[in-house]
Order: sequence, then C-alpha cells, then structure tokens
Amino acid sequence: MELSQAQIEQFREDGFLFVEGFVELPLVERAGARFEALFGGAFETGLQPDEWNWQAGRDSPELTRQICNGWKADRAVARIVLREDIGRACAKLMDWPGARINQDNVIWKPPGAKSLGFHQDDSYQDWVEPAQMVSAWIALDDTTADGGTLLYAKGSHRWPVAPPIAQFHAPDDFTLEFRQAAEEVGEGDCTLVPVVLRKGGVAFHHGRTWHGSGPNHGEAPRRSVVAHCMRADARFREGKVGTIYGRYKRFGSTEMEESFFPVLWTEDGGRSAFLDDYLA
Repeated sequence: MELSQAQIEQFREDGFLFVEGFVELPLVERAGARFEALFGGAFETGLQPDEWNWQAGRDSPELTRQICNGWKADRAVARIVLREDIGRACAKLMDWPGARINQDNVIWKPPGAKSLGFHQDDSYQDWVEPAQMVSAWIALDDTTADGGTLLYAKGSHRWPVAPPIAQFHAPDDFTLEFRQAAEEVGEGDCTLVPVVLRKGGVAFHHGRTWHGSGPNHGEAPRRSVVAHCMRADARFREGKVGTIYGRYKRFGSTEMEESFFPVLWTEDGGRSAFLDDYLA
C-alpha cells in the first residue's frame, strides 16, 4: 500500500488519516482469533508481553483490555504491526528517513467497557530522542460511532505536548485534560472526529494528536492492534530511562537494539534482518 501525496497532505493538515482495506482480511481474522488466548495468558511464542494490563479473573470486565508489545508474544499480531508497508507509510507521513517499532498495543473493548482518557502519545516519549511518534491503528472489527471507537481532535497535532494524563483507564471524565489543553490554546470548539472503519482499515495519527475513546455502547466488541512507530534512527535519551522499556538499554550506549525495537523500513532499503524468519 502506497500513500498518495494528497493523503500525506491531509494527514499533515488534520493530524490523522483514514485508509480502508490496508490489511488483508485473513490476517485480520487470524489476529482477532488470538485475543482470547492472549488475554488468558497463553502466549504463542512463550514470551510474556511487556505490559499486560488486563487479565481474566483479576480485572473488571468493564475495563478496556490492553496488552503492549503483543508482537513478542504472538506472531499473528506481529504479522500486522511489523509490516514493511506500515513502517514506510509512517515514515512518509512524518517525513522521516525510516521507521521502527516503538511498541504495539493489542486493545479489546467489549460491549459495556468504559472509556480511555484523551491524551497525546508524545507525552509518554521523554525516554526517546527525538521524542516523536506516529501510530497506525488497525481495526479488527467494523467500528461505529457508538461502539467506543477512537476520537481524534482535528488539528490538535499543532498544540504543545502536555504532561501525561492523570488516569488512562476508565476515568470519570475522559475528555478532561483535552478540554483544558484546548482552552489553553484557544481551541475550545475543536472538532472531534470518530474513527469509523471497516475491519482491516487503518487510522494513522500524529504523536501530538489528542485522542481517546468513550464507553462501548454498541453490541459488538471493538478490537484493534496499534503499531506505534518512531524514527528508524531514534535513540534512548541520555539520563532519562523509561521504567518499562529502559530494560532494553545497553550499558554505555544510547543505541536501540533491533531485537526489541525492530526497523520496519528505511528509504535506503533497510529492515531488521530477523523479521523475515520470525514472521515466516
């Protein structure tokens, strides 16, 4: 899939871009079929993901379920989020020389599940240099405006980076920090756009774009996988080590190891060598 110049310009104007039919349906179906096992703790590769925020029997069924770096635990997820065309698209949208995976999200919002707070992804990237991210949010189910889908604040990628929000999962007011940020920049009437896509569609969004999602009032689940990408030449920030992903920093070096942060695409043909074997 190649993005057109018109699509790139639309992304840079709005801070997001919708593309239908980006991922083939057999891959979408295969990844969706793995959700029960993943959240039940059955990991196909034998590796536990870096973050496992919802577990059956431990957490409330009203919470949105999330795993981070499911690509390490399950190759059905990896075959989507580690795609070369996702890396190429993310790099083109941001005018980068290449893109590598920062982390992925595996997200499951069943009917009745509560909201996720409005935030900017770049607020959580102070351990990366440069602290920039772009994301590809891939729908594994058809999404609807009342089904707890993502909402984007149009044009908010031009706003300053705000601090991390107080509560990410099931806040009482899921737009609170967004409204405060909008008032500070004089954009109190900012337009919110719901992500309405058929399964296999992708929504790209800039790391500064404010986004979140309300409760799922629909009758179907809202499942998605998200590839969060950074520049291919990104490095750890000296003196600032993330509490989770800092475990992958080598002593005496700020270089990122491709085993943990694979390069998806570079303009000179680069891609982490192990990916072909891993995804085969």
